[in-house]
Amino acid sequence: MPMAEVSGQPVWMHRTSGQRLVFWAVWLAVAALTVFCWQVMTKDTIWYFVLDAPTQAADIGSRMIPPRWSFMSKLWLPLWDTLNIATLGTLMGICLAVPVAFLAARNTTPSLYIARPIALLIIVSSRSINSLIWALLLVSIIGPGILAGIVAIGLRSIGFVAKLLYEAIEEIDETQVEAVTATGATSAQVVNYAIVPQVLPAFAGISVFRWDINIRESTILGLVGAGGIGLQLQASLNVLAWPQVTMIFIVILGTVVLSEWVSAKVRHAII
Repeated sequence: MPMAEVSGQPVWMHRTSGQRLVFWAVWLAVAALTVFCWQVMTKDTIWYFVLDAPTQAADIGSRMIPPRWSFMSKLWLPLWDTLNIATLGTLMGICLAVPVAFLAARNTTPSLYIARPIALLIIVSSRSINSLIWALLLVSIIGPGILAGIVAIGLRSIGFVAKLLYEAIEEIDETQVEAVTATGATSAQVVNYAIVPQVLPAFAGISVFRWDINIRESTILGLVGAGGIGLQLQASLNVLAWPQVTMIFIVILGTVVLSEWVSAKVRHAII
């Protein structure tokens, strides 16, 4: 504990002189780094447009009100496509994520040095690429439409579901596994009777939570041609039909709120 003497009496100090020097040196380095990053970020900024941004935002906002309620008749089918993209993509991701999770978990993988690294690579690859990028790539490969959106959501969901599931598998109570194994059960029976019952609630919660996230992500996939309500949003933005954009925003907000409510109810019923 650093001490100093004042009038011959020891006085406690929060830091020594050397620690204070290091502390202020770190703060100076952080400040210099912040200034440097700000200069890099604003190097190509045209400040006239930044200063004019409130005026432009107010102008666009005035054009967006009131919403074009009659446009709702053209949004039912794209909204249905969006829900299908999210639901089918989630199912695809779950089906692919389950075996990946069992390969990634230390207590269920058949090989710690081959199967587990491959499974972890799949998880990291899936999580590191945004669904919009997956959709952009898939539209180029299989063409525009909801199939590209479904596959994009599915590929994105693999990493999320598999990561949380394999962590749940690794946290199970091993005494139940030992008890089932002691009866002479096969590996498949051990998984079925000792592991699956323990991770099933977590698996259900993870799946519903991912579906809730995918509802949000599927609403924008149409911006790159992957189907859904995003296609209508892109078309309305292209022709500057701001009342239609407002209507689409309202529909997206309502859909997300409803999916959040359903997700919360299902998770509460399961857990």
